Amino acid sequence: MIDVDPTTLALEFLAAAVLGALVGFGAKRVAKLLAIIIGVQLMVVRYLESQEILIIDYERLTAGLVASQEQVATAGAEIHWAESLLATVPVGVGFLSGFLIGYHRG
Repeated sequence: MIDVDPTTLALEFLAAAVLGALVGFGAKRVAKLLAIIIGVQLMVVRYLESQEILIIDYERLTAGLVASQEQVATAGAEIHWAESLLATVPVGVGFLSGFLIGYHRG
């Protein structure tokens, strides 16, 4: 039987919520900057490709992604689902709720 301690679960949830709020606040600031940088980069790459200065081989690019996805699928490990769920739920829910609050307030 799985031993569950409510105090430990509450502390994990609270710590993850605080950490999530801080990360969410910072993530909103960083996300705006990254969106601008990535947008400019994509525009430059598409412009260079349209001027035939840069050539992108999309077939080789997608072939590499498919091969790496197959490697990840075959490397799975056996863990009981209840233990895995119980270990990740308090931290995951706390982090997610804190992240959303920090992202919304930031």
